[in-house]
Amino acid sequence: MRIAVTGSIATDHLMHFPGRFSEQLVAEQLDHVSLSFLVDELHIRRGGVASNISFGLGQLGLRPVLVGAVGQDFEEYDAWLTRHGVDTGVVHRSRTRHTARFQCTTDEDGNQIASFYAGAMSEAATIDIGAVADRVGGLDLVLIGANDPEAMLRHTEDCRRAGLPFAADPSQQLARLPGEAIRDLVTGADHLFTNGYESGLLLRKTGWQPDDVLERVGTWVTTLGGKGCRIQRRGEPATEIAAVPVTDQRDPTGVGDGFRAGFLAALGWGLGPARAAQLGSAVAASVLEAVGAQEYRLDRRELAARCGAAYGPEAQRELAGFLGAGGGGDS
Repeated sequence: MRIAVTGSIATDHLMHFPGRFSEQLVAEQLDHVSLSFLVDELHIRRGGVASNISFGLGQLGLRPVLVGAVGQDFEEYDAWLTRHGVDTGVVHRSRTRHTARFQCTTDEDGNQIASFYAGAMSEAATIDIGAVADRVGGLDLVLIGANDPEAMLRHTEDCRRAGLPFAADPSQQLARLPGEAIRDLVTGADHLFTNGYESGLLLRKTGWQPDDVLERVGTWVTTLGGKGCRIQRRGEPATEIAAVPVTDQRDPTGVGDGFRAGFLAALGWGLGPARAAQLGSAVAASVLEAVGAQEYRLDRRELAARCGAAYGPEAQRELAGFLGAGGGGDS
């Protein structure tokens, strides 16, 4: 199964200020603030939903096609993704803008001052998914992740026009998109991914009831954090999948992207949604135990064993056959 993953590609610049922002603010002068904070830590992390999901798929032995827009500063990131099994050949490279960047400074109390530069991501709407499919020799599924809103709408329409199955994953863009746009992004999707909060937001902004959603999508997958996930299909009882236990929770960044990588990999192997959710939960646990969305490593034999411990020997045997096909050990 050839999977294309569309969405944001970004880097995160995370800094720490060894003090308190509140102590630097003068109440009488908040109408003309001019502050500079001397930070003592800088962590540069690779991020972006499309690149995070693609990284996970690559570690699981697939070769996903990454679709998004970046700047001329993408060379090092490109090499990293390529080494981890991601096809970056159709990524659009802006001539004038830098790759999207999130910059955040956190103080001793956990308060944050942050900014997000969309940069090249604003050019993602120029990408034609039909042309991408032709260039790579066909696509079996397109994930439409959080991105420039115009790009998300265009990619969805491109898939409909080309007859390409697609999965809707609007994620954090649900807060920005109007109800009409959300309805357009969701209708006709083979799969819809949301978390618990996003599912409620989607219903409120579209004016739909859950049954209305299930009339328009094939499978609705809702992640529920430590409670696992819920799988819904029209005319069938909901299936609840428990989360894989975590031994050392460190950083939640990218956990949902890890889940999607595992889920999509299992779909690519022809497995059903329940088994796909189990593998997704195991990958998500691995992400949660690392610091950074692409700092984890998957030993495939250990991953199968972890699924077995959480879901039973049958799950381990079935998944081991596919995970072993790509070779054991670290990817």
